[in-house]
Amino acid sequence: QVQLVESGGGLVQAGGSLRLSCAASGRTFSSYTVGWFRRAPGKEREFVVQITRSGGSTFYADSVKGRFTISRDNAKNTVYLQMNSLKPEDTAVYYCACRNTGAWDYWGQGTQVTVSS
Repeated sequence: QVQLVESGGGLVQAGGSLRLSCAASGRTFSSYTVGWFRRAPGKEREFVVQITRSGGSTFYADSVKGRFTISRDNAKNTVYLQMNSLKPEDTAVYYCACRNTGAWDYWGQGTQVTVSS
């Protein structure tokens, strides 16, 4: 069992930056691929980015490529999402999730990011 807690959300002006954190419980966190997703008002949840167990491989959605950076510190059981050059369309609740293989098994409660124009 893994519990995930996101933090770092808030209100920022367009062009600004935020860093989200996803803190995990459980000794096996390093064995999970971790992803970030977001759900904007009135829209479906969408994939943002993922990072593999060792952090050696990442995959970004086109909408955030070049602006967002994911990283992880397995010693701290934490994954980070650095978000730069934020746009109003990045406004959403951001969730982290993790999986071994296949489906995303565990989800956090989400953190709100609001980007004002």
